[in-house]
Amino acid sequence: MAALSDWLDHTRDRLTVADYEALPEEVCRQIEIVDGAAVVSPSPRRAHQHMAHNLVAAMKATTGPDHTAVGDVDLRLRDVPLLNRRPDVVVYDATLSDDEVLRPEHCLLVIEIMSEGSVTTDQIDKPGEYAASGIRHFWRVETDGEEINSFRYQLDPTTRTYGPAGLDKNKLSVRDPVELTLDLETPR
Repeated sequence: MAALSDWLDHTRDRLTVADYEALPEEVCRQIEIVDGAAVVSPSPRRAHQHMAHNLVAAMKATTGPDHTAVGDVDLRLRDVPLLNRRPDVVVYDATLSDDEVLRPEHCLLVIEIMSEGSVTTDQIDKPGEYAASGIRHFWRVETDGEEINSFRYQLDPTTRTYGPAGLDKNKLSVRDPVELTLDLETPR
């Protein structure tokens, strides 16, 4: 964490794309950039990581050759002012080169797993940003202590806002945008 704290102490201006791309990878993995400002993201708990891993594995197994899935990767929503998010899971175009920046037009689905420290960001900020950038599907996974709920949304291309597409409790069973059945409970 010393690299991040040292870097934050020396950063006073808004970051540009060039500034961000010059950062060490260990710094980039711990931050998101909102309107050019660095936002530090705490490491998620194990249950969160298990859920993300299970979702990525299930998506990879079901997406077919056109799409693939990955977790915790940079998604460039806008260049100016820089808006970079790190969704928990992204299903995107499998033909995208590893050297190419992941952008909204490459994405089929973005999933956020809500934590206690990310309620406003995951319920309001990120869905608004993802919808405004044209990502067709957004899911948010929440735990209320007893159940795991998956709120699914689909983009209205006219208004660039998300409308409800379904709610699953403890088990995902969907046909769009991928066909998937998955128990959402995570191992302890």
